[in-house]
Amino acid sequence: MRLVEYPDAEMMMIDLANRLAGELNSFLMRNHRASFAVPGGTTPGPVFDALCAADIDWERVHVMLTDERWVPAESPRSNTRLIRQRLMTDRAAAARFIPFHIEAPEPEDRLEEICEAVEAELPLSVLLLGMGEDMHTASLFPGADRLEEALSDRAPPVMAMRAPGAPEARVTLTVPVLDGAMSKHLVITGAAKRAALEAAAQLTPKEAPIRAVWSDLTVHWAE
Repeated sequence: MRLVEYPDAEMMMIDLANRLAGELNSFLMRNHRASFAVPGGTTPGPVFDALCAADIDWERVHVMLTDERWVPAESPRSNTRLIRQRLMTDRAAAARFIPFHIEAPEPEDRLEEICEAVEAELPLSVLLLGMGEDMHTASLFPGADRLEEALSDRAPPVMAMRAPGAPEARVTLTVPVLDGAMSKHLVITGAAKRAALEAAAQLTPKEAPIRAVWSDLTVHWAE
């Protein structure tokens, strides 16, 4: 794990957007297409605001979330809604989106279909992660019902997860997909998440799921 500290969050978001754009462009020079996995939540929004206007051949970029709540795309709690509003706009509107929510009562009803779509995109070209103060990443929460399976190197690409304190079922990329990305970044802000990151270094992946993607991870942090 490599930590990059920034003097302020605004500078970090712009710099990170430039790095991601550079990596996507570099990958597209050598490959027909690039797969790009991104988190939901509020922290990466400013990154998306800058990245969406980047000079990238977005038609060859396939975007997916790292995880999604099992709610319709129009729901305020939908990560898809955030991505469509803040990333897949401007030039990035030309990118292809791989959905993690397909209309059905439960994620298990459509999981095979979602898995097939994700498998076609692997390995991920570029991965951007977020992290909670509980050291979860994607929807790999400490105490989640199938966490041990999702951490295994034999896990399927995508799993449905349920966790205490998470009101909806989630669909999440699993550790083999996340850790297998060709480029991995984590963006966090504030003292509490910095403390959580430092605590995670002393814990197991079951206690701190972010540890499962620790190798070759670049962490971007600003106060």
